[in-house]
Amino acid sequence: MAKAIMVQGTMSNAGKSLLTAGLCRIFKQDGYKVAPFKSQNMALNSFITEEGLEMGRAQVMQAEAAGITPSVYMNPILLKPTNETGSQVIVNGEVLGTMSAREYFAYKRNLIPEVKKAYEKLASEYDIVVIEGAGSPAEINLKQEDLVNMGMAKMAKAPVLLVGDIDRGGVFAQLIGTVMLLEEDEREIVKGMIINKFRGDKTILDPGITMLEEKSGIPVVGVAPYLNIEVEDEDSLTERFDGKQEVDVIDIAVIRIPRISNFTDFNALEVIPGVSVRYVKTVGDLKNPDMIVLPGSKNTMEDLLWMRQNGLEAAILKKAAEGKIIFGVCGGYQMLGETLSDPDGVEAGGQIKGMGLLPMDTVFQGAKTRTRVEGSFPEVEGALKGLSGVSLAGYEIHMGISSLREGARPLVRITDTVKGSSKEDGAYAGNVYGSYVHGIFDKEEVAKKIVEAIGEVKGLDVSQMAGVEFAEFKETQYDILADGLRKHLDMKKIYEILEAGI
Repeated sequence: MAKAIMVQGTMSNAGKSLLTAGLCRIFKQDGYKVAPFKSQNMALNSFITEEGLEMGRAQVMQAEAAGITPSVYMNPILLKPTNETGSQVIVNGEVLGTMSAREYFAYKRNLIPEVKKAYEKLASEYDIVVIEGAGSPAEINLKQEDLVNMGMAKMAKAPVLLVGDIDRGGVFAQLIGTVMLLEEDEREIVKGMIINKFRGDKTILDPGITMLEEKSGIPVVGVAPYLNIEVEDEDSLTERFDGKQEVDVIDIAVIRIPRISNFTDFNALEVIPGVSVRYVKTVGDLKNPDMIVLPGSKNTMEDLLWMRQNGLEAAILKKAAEGKIIFGVCGGYQMLGETLSDPDGVEAGGQIKGMGLLPMDTVFQGAKTRTRVEGSFPEVEGALKGLSGVSLAGYEIHMGISSLREGARPLVRITDTVKGSSKEDGAYAGNVYGSYVHGIFDKEEVAKKIVEAIGEVKGLDVSQMAGVEFAEFKETQYDILADGLRKHLDMKKIYEILEAGI
């Protein structure tokens, strides 16, 4: 069985996901077969595996860092919030159902065998498993039947590295307070502490580190810097939404709907020099972008009504009439149609009018489409005519089926790589485009043609603003992450902790 080590945090967004990815990369570089694991993830950013199963993207990112193919065994439970109190529960990549928070809390003990089976599968195939916790292990109201923090550490016999976030202040209180709230047997599992997101002169911290180690009896195994690298982050914690709103040479506005999902679709555009990708949620923030993107949504109808109420829909319709490029992905594509119907109450129920920019209708149904696809854009007209013949790859995750009206033109032709069938997808009309395919911008040629199309409209020379093959770009980022952590973590001590176990 594999050796295991677990990264837990003093709070959400302490940096657990990134540190887990960094350790995966370091162990891979050192010649080990390593896999990530998180028993339960809550996120709207999800991914479809080669088998057509759904998992959280954070573990996909960590698997990429480890150099392995993502598997649902790395994330056996995925919770996708549907509203303020309920989530769709996905177990081993399949939808189990939708539960309120209280219902899930009472039910989750039934999932412990599934978590154990998934972990043991990975442990039998890899040398090292790096486990990520969730939130804080000191959430004393949630410790019953814990399967994601100390309960998971005990199940896997994994020593714990406890991470605190100095960027938000109070890191010493975070760390010692968390340790003090743990049970005695849990404190014994914590073998090291990491201060994360530090900026400045480390020697200023040294007196505090000495006192922290004296009071806790646990060594500090590193002070990790604030690393500015471009890898995928968890949707509920991302800093992308609060980023700067400066407009660059090419300006793309992504509508920040309340239940936005899979905003990782736009990471490939963000890394192109001279392109600004801004997440906007008010008419005032919209400004005058070159392209407006409607992203995926976990509740398409309610998010469309939200845009209708706050004036964004009217603003987008005005920009469309002015000739601006409008692009919808998944739920955003559904919004662009004529009607959205939900006869079975999959989302909000009933029927509402769409934005009327694409000649198609959507009906929500209980069955979820989950698959990986590859294909190309056929003959495309309008502003994005340069996409004609360009290849693409990605995946579909959606409830509902969209039917084109007579005379409508599909945007892409794709092959379902899970089932082997082929079909047409999406639609376009004038300067408005839409598709169900997540990851549609990831290939370098797709991003490049979009930038070129906008440049042509604006009369700009964008020849130096080439995109990148996003998969290759991410590989360089994982290496930068590993190099940064090697310099600031005591890897010799971490290997000792890993070998000793608990």
